[in-house]
Parts: sequence; C-alpha cells; structure tokens
Amino acid sequence: MAHRYLFEQMVRRELRQKYKGSALGVLWYLINPLVLMGAYYLMFGVIFRVAQEDEYPLFLLVGLVVWVFFSQAVLSAAPSLLDQGALVRKARFPREAIPASVVTVQLVTFLSLIALLTPITLAIRGTLDVALLALPLVLACLFAFVLGLALAVSVLHAYFRDVAPILSAALLPWFFLSPIFFDPAHMDRLSDEKTALFVLEWVNPVAPFIVAVRDVIYGGALPATAVLLYVVVAAALALGGGLALFRRMQGELAVVV
Repeated sequence: MAHRYLFEQMVRRELRQKYKGSALGVLWYLINPLVLMGAYYLMFGVIFRVAQEDEYPLFLLVGLVVWVFFSQAVLSAAPSLLDQGALVRKARFPREAIPASVVTVQLVTFLSLIALLTPITLAIRGTLDVALLALPLVLACLFAFVLGLALAVSVLHAYFRDVAPILSAALLPWFFLSPIFFDPAHMDRLSDEKTALFVLEWVNPVAPFIVAVRDVIYGGALPATAVLLYVVVAAALALGGGLALFRRMQGELAVVV
C-alpha cells in the first residue's frame, strides 16, 4: 500500500510538472500531431497525391498520436532514474516505479486524445462498430509494450549515458519507417520490393500497434488475426524482457545514479 501511494504521488508530480502554468493543459499534447498531420497531408495528400485513404488527415492523426505516445514515453523514461537519483539513493522502494510513473503520465495524455479522436471518427464514419470492443485490449498491449521498453532504456541509460542520445537519434528514421503516413496493406501498389515491405510491416515492432489502433478507430474493423497475435506477443515479450533486465541491473543503481 505504501508503494502504491508513492507511485500515485510520482504520477501526480509528473502531471503537475508537465502542465504547470499551462492554460490548455493536455491539449498542448495535440499540437505536435496536428502540426505533423498538416505537413504530411500537404506533402502526400496535396503535392504528391500518393495518399489513397479516405479522410487522410484523420488517418494521419491516429497514427501520429500512437507514435507520439510511444516516442515521448520512451524518451522521457530514459533519464528518469538519473532525474530521481536522490530518491533512489535515499529510499527503499521498487525502482521500477520511476519509469513506470513516467509512462503512466504519457498514457493519461494519450488516452485523453484517444477519447477525443474516437467520437470524431465515429461521427465521420457514421457507424458504431463492434470492433471498438477490441480497443481496450490493443491499448493495454501498447502500454505493456511501451512500459517494457521504458524499463529497459531507463536502467541501461543509468549505466551507459549514451543510451538516451542514441535512442533520440534512432527515433527519427524509425518514425519514417513506421506506417504513420502510409498503409502497409497498400504499399504493394507503390513498390515491388517484398522484403522491404515485410520489414516495414513486421520487423518494425511499433508498426502492428499503429495498424491495430488505426484499424479499430479509423477503419472501424477488427485488426487482422496476425496483427492481434503480434501485439499480444510483442507486449508480453517487451514487458517480460524489460522487467527482467531492470531487475538484473538494478542492484547498483544507488551507486551509478
């Protein structure tokens, strides 16, 4: 119970710091996806006209919101143990709570945006689909996947201070290789490189999560069985692996931070 209270206080502290002095609060989190949506819609929907999806701005926005949650959660978690170094050195508590609180704050913001986007897509589509029942499962798997990665990068960065800069650099090409402004199912119309298409759709671990969330919210359809199986397995592996790595390396945290 004491650890639960500590975790709640960490989350509240992160939320207060995140939106301190902000009049719009969580709505600021929407500005980045909106700006990116406008840029990519202009590029791919207006100038080059390669977009094949209806309501392309909405298609973009759903993918961008998922990506922003993933990238911001992992980036924010990387230095979290160092930022809370004084607490790590002075108090005994599950150290996993520190990166977990950072991811939870990002999750609160992400869910707020999903709650805004879902009614909009339903209104535009004009249907209320049973596929929405799969959304909690997909979002839970996404959270578990991101939390597992956050645990791993946070403890690695505590020992090796190059991890966060490397991650920050890697996220830029990773962004363009993710199915945010394209649909992997339609890429065969643009390229005959089967290997490259396979890499974009399945080797990139974030891609199936983006596809699954967008299938439910934007498409109003259940994700394919292979996609659902992928997100469940990836979530379990990421969370299990991240937790195991964290617990294996946390013994010297009080010294290295």
